[in-house]
Amino acid sequence: MTTSSNGTRTPARERLLQAANELFYGEGVQTVGIDRVIEHAGVAKASLYNTFGSKEGLVCAYLEYRHERSRERITRTLTRFRSPREQLLGVFDAQGEAFTEPAYNGCAFVRATAEAPEDSSVRRAAEKYRAWVLGLFTELAAASGYAEPEELARRLHLLYDGAEQAARMDRDPSAATTARSAAADLLDAAPLAETARQVH
Repeated sequence: MTTSSNGTRTPARERLLQAANELFYGEGVQTVGIDRVIEHAGVAKASLYNTFGSKEGLVCAYLEYRHERSRERITRTLTRFRSPREQLLGVFDAQGEAFTEPAYNGCAFVRATAEAPEDSSVRRAAEKYRAWVLGLFTELAAASGYAEPEELARRLHLLYDGAEQAARMDRDPSAATTARSAAADLLDAAPLAETARQVH
């Protein structure tokens, strides 16, 4: 039985999500069966189906949980920077924090969708996260005064993706620092909008 710090029993939904996060992220969505999650969470099988409906529903909830954690980490890191340009590079600092975590095991969304059908809700959950990251890059690029914020955001997103793959496949936590340096070069070379050039 899992209890919280004040001694009350942790709700079944939270325990299932904690178990799913640990097992799915550590071993893989396809590898881990639903019975293992239920056993690890210490809940009745009915609790899972009543709460999430199916394994796919639980996987989607797990990905939404990972999305929220990533969003909170990045948002928290960006508060350290004043200008939108500094915040663009700060996204890679937040990524670097994740890479140095002992349990880091690559991008949860890439791994979860590796064998998911094209029209699955699991893939849609991953697409929602990727759209958020791309949208953040686009928003910050526009606020920085770049002439083509959408194109610049796509390039930064590619660096972000590449760093995640290198961090996991090469066991290289410094990949975020390398990506950050490449991102800085991109920002230096990217054209500014006319109004931004006038300000500078």
